[in-house]
Amino acid sequence: MKLYELTIHQARALLARGEISASELTRAVLDRINAVDARVQAYLTLVAERALEQAHAADAQWAEHRRAGKCGETPPLLGIPMAIKDEICTRGVRTTAGSKILDNFVPPYDATVMEKLYAAGGILLGKTNQDEFAMGSSTENSRYFATHNPWDLERVPGGSSGGSAAAVAADEALFALGTDTGGSVRQPAALTNTVGLRPTYGRVSRYGVIAFASSLDQVGPIAKDVRDAATILGVIAGHDPREATSVNVPVEVHVEALIKAQDLAPLHGVRVGVPREYFGAGLQPGVAQAVRAAIRVLEALGAATQEVTLPHTDYSLPTYYLLAPAEASANLARYDGVKYGLRLEESNEMWEVTPALAWGASVRATRGEGFGAEVKRRIMLGTYALSAGYYDAYYLKAQQVRTLIKQDFDRAFEQVDVIVGPTSPIVAFKIGERADDPLQMYLADVFTLGQALAGIPAISIPCGFDQGLPVGLQIAARAFDETRLLQVAYAYEQATEWHTRKPGL
Repeated sequence: MKLYELTIHQARALLARGEISASELTRAVLDRINAVDARVQAYLTLVAERALEQAHAADAQWAEHRRAGKCGETPPLLGIPMAIKDEICTRGVRTTAGSKILDNFVPPYDATVMEKLYAAGGILLGKTNQDEFAMGSSTENSRYFATHNPWDLERVPGGSSGGSAAAVAADEALFALGTDTGGSVRQPAALTNTVGLRPTYGRVSRYGVIAFASSLDQVGPIAKDVRDAATILGVIAGHDPREATSVNVPVEVHVEALIKAQDLAPLHGVRVGVPREYFGAGLQPGVAQAVRAAIRVLEALGAATQEVTLPHTDYSLPTYYLLAPAEASANLARYDGVKYGLRLEESNEMWEVTPALAWGASVRATRGEGFGAEVKRRIMLGTYALSAGYYDAYYLKAQQVRTLIKQDFDRAFEQVDVIVGPTSPIVAFKIGERADDPLQMYLADVFTLGQALAGIPAISIPCGFDQGLPVGLQIAARAFDETRLLQVAYAYEQATEWHTRKPGL
């Protein structure tokens, strides 16, 4: 196995024994990036020299711990190269959110998740491409370039965290962080044969994460296997007094819960719900077949499956596309060309009228040039939904339906421990295929929106292939029950080999 193909736990074992160094591992991944990223285009910004400096410091720490015989006490990510979605602020490293309006923005501080990753020993390789301000399902809405799926370079990797998913799938990082507003970690994970985890809303701090929809945004890991995802979650989760929606709930030791002794029926007593609404029209037959086969594996592992109903599933998409744009229209009002980011000046003749008119013209020019078409579309939709005379009819009604969607999940979890189904209704589609049809693009997230609206955790794991392209199995659990979620995902993963398959770049 090549060094860049290692998982976090495999690399850590080799580092602990001194069989490899963090510098060797980091150079191997950087060489891999140089070899394949011109075709994949996962990264917006690389910080190779900084990464090698961090790796050298990690080697010194490993050497000290080996001398002291305390390798088991090293930080969990010491010497592990990582990629970070460009939605997450990184001090001293350009952070654009995939937008031209932040093309020159270099944050003066780190997001909380970055502070935690650095404290755990992670090595930053660079920032990954994404749909502008996380608005999209294909990474085609980046204002820089489209990212390509390593399994088929003519196809999308999903979005909006498509750059992070493609980087992990192509072995251009050992793991990555993404953000999930309506499925933006899970859907690209499904399309690239990686593991994508959306934690419970409030489990991970959003401080330093560029906001799209504040009541929905959540940071989550994209990894090569479930054990790695659990490791990363253990690092980034926890209460943050700087972030108002951060919840003070203890963080379980997820990895230890996963690797406890497995018997022949590791899911004995686990109740698995299968929503009837997830297997209707619009689901690709090959995807349905792969997911049904995965459910049979869960049954073979001892789980008891039963049909459940989530009757408001069909309302998830219109509810999301009223609430998220409404929040986006408010969050993106801060980009006015005054405080940071792009600023376009109108001609000096404007000042001969009034300074106020000149400032207004500058704002219009800045936002008109700085924002892309999809961002403008959502700002207009959100502003309309919040406007006088329409607030009650649209925004308020959507909030009421959101409550009904959450109640659907609450009732289902009275009967079962987890809910399973497809992550995406289709496999990866061709670049440009849905670019002119926003509704078809939005439908790519139809199975991932409900969990985000309800604030519950969900994970996508590899479960098969259709037409030679990856299919993802989605597992959802009660709020803050990531341990059960990960146990079910890990048991399935250990019984199958889908996650071990690699694209033939």
